[in-house]
Amino acid sequence: MDILELLKVVFLGIVEGITEWLPISSTGHMLLVDEFIKMNVSEEFKEMFFVVIQLGAILAVLLLFWKRMWPFGMNEQKKPCLKKDIWAIWFRVVVACIPGTVVTLLFDDYIEAHLKTSTVIAICLIFYGVAFILVEQWNKKRTPRVELLSEITYLDAFLIGCFQILSIIPGTSRSGATIIGALLIGISRVAAAEFTFFMAVPVMFGLSFIKILKFGFSYTGTELAILGIGSLVAFLVSLLVIRFLMSYIKKRDFSIFGIYRIVLGCAVLAYFAFA
Repeated sequence: MDILELLKVVFLGIVEGITEWLPISSTGHMLLVDEFIKMNVSEEFKEMFFVVIQLGAILAVLLLFWKRMWPFGMNEQKKPCLKKDIWAIWFRVVVACIPGTVVTLLFDDYIEAHLKTSTVIAICLIFYGVAFILVEQWNKKRTPRVELLSEITYLDAFLIGCFQILSIIPGTSRSGATIIGALLIGISRVAAAEFTFFMAVPVMFGLSFIKILKFGFSYTGTELAILGIGSLVAFLVSLLVIRFLMSYIKKRDFSIFGIYRIVLGCAVLAYFAFA
C-alpha cells in the first residue's frame, strides 16, 4: 500500500470516527467521500470495508462505557455476580434491535442495489436535518418523562427500534434515527444518546458479521492492512468524539446537527446537479 492509499484510508477512518456518533450519517458521509476519494480496491471489498470499519468506533464505546455495559461483577464477598440493572438494559436493547434486524435481513440487498445514491443521501440529510430542528423546537415546551437510561421501558425500547429501521436508508443516520425517535417519545437527550451507544454494539457487530460472510474470508495483505488501519483510526477518533458529544448534549440540543445536515444535503444536490 503506497502513501496515497494510506492517506485515503486514514481520512476515511477519521470521517467514520466523527460521523458514527454524531447524528449526521456515517454511511452517507462515507459514500459521499467515496465519490471524490476512490480507494484502489474492488467494489465488493469497499462495500464490506464501509461497514466493518465501524467496529473500530464500537470498540471506543466499549472502552469508555465498559463499567456500565459489562453485566458481570463481584459482590461484597468478592464472589462473581450478575449486575441485574445492566442486564435489564441489555434485554431492552435486544427488544430494540428486533425490528431493524428483521427489516435489514429482508431488504439489505435491495438497499445496496437501488438506494445508495448521492440523491437519496442528500434528500435524507435534508429531511432528517429539518426533523431534528422541529423536534428540538417542540421539546423546548416539554419535560422529558424519562431522564435516566435505567428508566427506559420495553415499550420505549421497541419504539426506538422501530425508528432505527429508518437508518437502513443511506443518509439517515443510525444514531440520528434512534435519537429522534427517543426524543419524540419523551426520553431525555442524554438517556437517548446512551441507549444509542448500547444499541450500536449488537447492531454493528451483527452488520459486520453479515458483510464479512458475504465477502468471504480470503484477504490480501493490503486488504487486511486497510481494514486494520481504518478501524484503528476510527477507534481513536471515536474516543474524542464520544466524549465531546456527551459533554455537548448536557448543555445544548441537537439543532446544530440539523442545520449541518441541511447545508450539506443542499450542497450535495447542487454539486451533482451541475457536475
